[in-house]
Amino acid sequence: MSSEKYVDLHVHTNYSDGAFSPAEVVEYAKKMNLAAISITDHDSVDGIDEALRATEGSSLEIIPGIELSSSTTDCDGQITEMHILGYYIDCKSEKLKESLSIFRKARLDRAYKILEKLRENGVNLKNESFLENVGKKSIGRMHFAKAMADEGLVKSINDAFQRYLAVNKPAYVPKYAMTAEEAIKLILSVGGIPVMAHPYYIHYADKILFKSLVESGLKGIEVWHSKHPESAVKKFLALAEEFDLVATGGSDCHGAYNNEHPLMGRIKVPYSAVENLKRINDKEQLTKNN
Repeated sequence: MSSEKYVDLHVHTNYSDGAFSPAEVVEYAKKMNLAAISITDHDSVDGIDEALRATEGSSLEIIPGIELSSSTTDCDGQITEMHILGYYIDCKSEKLKESLSIFRKARLDRAYKILEKLRENGVNLKNESFLENVGKKSIGRMHFAKAMADEGLVKSINDAFQRYLAVNKPAYVPKYAMTAEEAIKLILSVGGIPVMAHPYYIHYADKILFKSLVESGLKGIEVWHSKHPESAVKKFLALAEEFDLVATGGSDCHGAYNNEHPLMGRIKVPYSAVENLKRINDKEQLTKNN
């Protein structure tokens, strides 16, 4: 049996668009023999304390995290979505809570616009309770996709996105988003380590953009991801080395749905990714205290 320790630094709970509760995430992580995970809900930190409580008595490490929605301008001058992960953030920060409350309200407003667009296109959900019961949770397109699939209005979650919810589809509504630079600065201001999420989805070849984000304080890049082919992993490892960034990774797990096995733990991210994040965090804390 291998003694290599693996981690998953990109996991969602039902506090954003995941199917698992934080406690269920912890249980599955134990089942997969992971050494550490990071709860990185979209624009929310409310599931972290619950996950920490669930780890009591076990060796599983929980790294407090978040995934912030942001936007940037690509090499063609088009505004494109970019997600910034933040690790070792101060979850109790009032500044962070205030910023996230703005996100939460904007997401709820967007959800009602999506609902209206779906109706205009003949998609009428019988059960809209997920909107009313959202509470502190961060609502997104995945909630709609799951509801539509559950009611048989689409064949699958992917079908919901391809037909209605993806960019340029009939029910797409853009998210309220800060700029990528603002997201990086917010994470830094609450003691976190900003990392570019799933760069395969954005114009990572734009070196000018990449350099500007590093100058704004970007500290890492998500090299390993469930949708990154091996060729992309090699490119991102090279980028991490070129710009002196920490290489992180995770499955982007959203739990189990429709009898599909969760993605958590499928991507073999070495524990050294956590050790490198810890080194950065320790260095930042030392600088802050001096």
